[in-house]
Amino acid sequence: MSSTRVLVLNSGSSSVKYQLLDMRDSSRLATGLVERIGEETSRLKHTPLTGGAERERTGPIADHEAALKAVAKELAADGLGLDSPELAAIGHRVVHGGLKFTEPTVIDDAVLAEIERLVPVAPLHNPANITGIRTARALRPDLPQVAVFDTAFHTTMPESAARYAIDVATADEHRVRRYGFHGTSHAYVSRATAKLLGKAPEDVNVIVLHLGNGASASAVRGGRCVDTSMGLTPLEGLVMGTRSGDLDPAVIFHLARVGGLSIDEIDTLLNKKSGLIGLCGDNDMREIRRRIDEGDEQARLAFDIYIHRLKKYIGGYYAVLGRVDAIAFTAGVGENAAPVREAAVAGLEELGLAVDGDLNCVRSDEPRLISPEYARVKVAVVPTDEELEIATQTYALAGKSN
Repeated sequence: MSSTRVLVLNSGSSSVKYQLLDMRDSSRLATGLVERIGEETSRLKHTPLTGGAERERTGPIADHEAALKAVAKELAADGLGLDSPELAAIGHRVVHGGLKFTEPTVIDDAVLAEIERLVPVAPLHNPANITGIRTARALRPDLPQVAVFDTAFHTTMPESAARYAIDVATADEHRVRRYGFHGTSHAYVSRATAKLLGKAPEDVNVIVLHLGNGASASAVRGGRCVDTSMGLTPLEGLVMGTRSGDLDPAVIFHLARVGGLSIDEIDTLLNKKSGLIGLCGDNDMREIRRRIDEGDEQARLAFDIYIHRLKKYIGGYYAVLGRVDAIAFTAGVGENAAPVREAAVAGLEELGLAVDGDLNCVRSDEPRLISPEYARVKVAVVPTDEELEIATQTYALAGKSN
């Protein structure tokens, strides 16, 4: 395939993140963000990485079509336009692929219709992804467009991990099961961790901890996911920035019956007003650590609850895997918050886990080990690269379709 560039699009409800990569060496040619789409105060921030200054403009951008046209204009100004013959494909992040999409998929009308059919199980994400796909297909109908699904990596989970213990007929009728999310990150990081250990992915068992504002854990055996913390939606699992993670389902009934909250109010509470922000009023781990250093007990409690849940998943996934070769921390908190990594592993020495204090405090953009030489289970910090993962999968598939 002579064309070597891939444009990666991540379309949110009111935003579009994008990166243009050259797959000859996986280098980035440009990155950018359009946010507040549909508002008078829309903003486009574009960073060319081939030379030239970062550009930013504000003003109304009516919809996703206008946003992508604005992106195309910025890329063209750098000689990287969407009409370039060097553009091989466009890769789209799609949050929910259900059970049908277990790998990257070239988008046609039937695929798009199936993604639409999944909207009821991903009402916050799939509609925006669909809008981005439709707009990009209209702009370049001749170009392969590939959907890379957040859920795909987790479709290898056995039924014993994916099923909830509810009536099977009801669950099947309404597609209620554990799908998992952040799969693109978990796939990339699990492979990168194996490489860091000098082993093939099929020879490594790793627990991946993707800790950002959204957070999830996965148990990966020999390169295949066998369990993950998020479920039907991204609400289940770890304590997150604004999401509660695991809780007794009867809390919802209690809040409705005793508290008089509507379903929508409970949805907002658990997804947007819980987690760290619900516990202490902050969802930025840096601010929480600053408050702890100043003696703030509410911040300390929030941190302790966050770590307690994290340890439960580390221990649980250790049991699921039976043998663990490494634990990998990734995403914003996982890559940058040394106190989180230290606290998560503290007290787990009998499981072969330990963190070297000096190595843990080193800041780097490179994958690295932070465990002492003697540790039976390696502890790693592995910066995630979901855009590169999407681009790699897109390019591999586009080559087959050309």
